[in-house]
Amino acid sequence: MAEHARIHFQDELRSLEGQALGALDLVVTTLDRTLEALEHQDIELASIVVNDDDRIDGRFLEVHQGILSLLALQAPVAGDLRTVAALLHVIRHAERMGDQCVNIAKVMPLVGHEPPSDEQMLERIFKMGRLARSEVAQAKQAFVLRDVSLAQDLVRQDEEINHLNREVFRRAVEIGTDEDRREWAMTMMLVARALERIGDNAVDIGEQVAFVVTGLFREFSDASHV
Repeated sequence: MAEHARIHFQDELRSLEGQALGALDLVVTTLDRTLEALEHQDIELASIVVNDDDRIDGRFLEVHQGILSLLALQAPVAGDLRTVAALLHVIRHAERMGDQCVNIAKVMPLVGHEPPSDEQMLERIFKMGRLARSEVAQAKQAFVLRDVSLAQDLVRQDEEINHLNREVFRRAVEIGTDEDRREWAMTMMLVARALERIGDNAVDIGEQVAFVVTGLFREFSDASHV
């Protein structure tokens, strides 16, 4: 009986891990849509991003409730307990990354359909977006493989995102005195900040990979808190 319960626990835990990591796939899809909407100033697509956030929120609730139900059935051993704790972090970070996409989508109508723009700033923002997307996908892969080195490599990409975010800020300061242009630049700073936060959350997931593998929690660097 005890062994049967143990097997059931393992099966349920694997299912919950699949659900939690699947939320990162939802984040990647949402981020792709968000960047496309930003590139084409597609307000309708931005509205879809906002409305679809319920999918990620719903996944968060499913996984969270599933983990609580699982813990009520059987007390996990040390290794499984680390996985359970890590999955709670993973799904929370996925939910936060979805919220950041929504934040970007919500500011788009503020700048209108044909806003003034700056190629240098946009180039940096879209590069940040590509890096953030890569980080989310890599964080998932690192968790699946329990690959600490792959998880630690997230810091390298995140540092580049942080650097680009600072460049966006500097460009906004330099952009000139035209009121509409400055307002657009300030909005783009909010976009850049949201992308930076997505990268931060991916690094945090990487730290959970190291925790699951080693049993020790440590921050990879201060990069996730810049």
